[in-house]
Amino acid sequence: TIPVQDLFKGQQYPEGQIINYHQDFNTYRTTSEEKKTLDRAYDQLYAEIREAAEAHREVRSDIMKWIKPGLTLTEIAERIETGTKTLLKADGLKRGWGFPTGLSINHCAAHHTPNPKDKPIILQHDDVLKIDIGTHINGHIVDCAFTVAFNDKYQPLLDAVRAATEAGIKASGIDVRLCDVGAEIQEVMESYEVTINGRTYPVKPIRNLNGHNIAPYRIHAGKSVPIVKNSDQTKMEEGEFYAIETFGSTGKGYVEEEGDSSHFMKDPD
Repeated sequence: TIPVQDLFKGQQYPEGQIINYHQDFNTYRTTSEEKKTLDRAYDQLYAEIREAAEAHREVRSDIMKWIKPGLTLTEIAERIETGTKTLLKADGLKRGWGFPTGLSINHCAAHHTPNPKDKPIILQHDDVLKIDIGTHINGHIVDCAFTVAFNDKYQPLLDAVRAATEAGIKASGIDVRLCDVGAEIQEVMESYEVTINGRTYPVKPIRNLNGHNIAPYRIHAGKSVPIVKNSDQTKMEEGEFYAIETFGSTGKGYVEEEGDSSHFMKDPD
């Protein structure tokens, strides 16, 4: 495995997908020479984010090719975290993991990872596994998750969440109200249904889980991006980074805390 910075000389990292603003009040940002010039002041920041994103993409690609039933969650976490350390040349708090690897199975929606001395959890063919990986450089965190299911009957559920996430990203932008992003996500997700073992379920967004903005060395920086329509008039602001996260369920669309904690962070205050 070759570290990302050794593959891309001169910090010319892949830009990834770029989505143009679709809001009338934002389209000028793509044509204004003044805005383009101001944007270039962030080139170093963008280079660090793109390096962390490329490492994330390569780890994700490796895991999707390698993962199979019969592996333990600990084996999966160790492969992810070893790959991240290698690709980013991990160096203390300067570069490496963005947060503990999330490995959440079936009814567990998020924020689970195997603790030391836990009884091994073995991945089964009929499981739905959510994998949440974080990378960072100088505290600039890339937060991205994906879902793995070996049984094709769950594919419509995965499709619903992917489409809802893409809708949320498209709806985002400077001066956009967070409630409007949530409304777009909900509308798309609820347009799907999934048939499992002869029973058809509507796909519901989990209303008490949200996306969030991200600040340096702070994964949850104070703003929440809903995935259902609400009355939050808070707006996205220029210079902010966001994780647009969507959670689809065949259940009641609400989660509760359960089990031992496996994610810890330092209180920034």
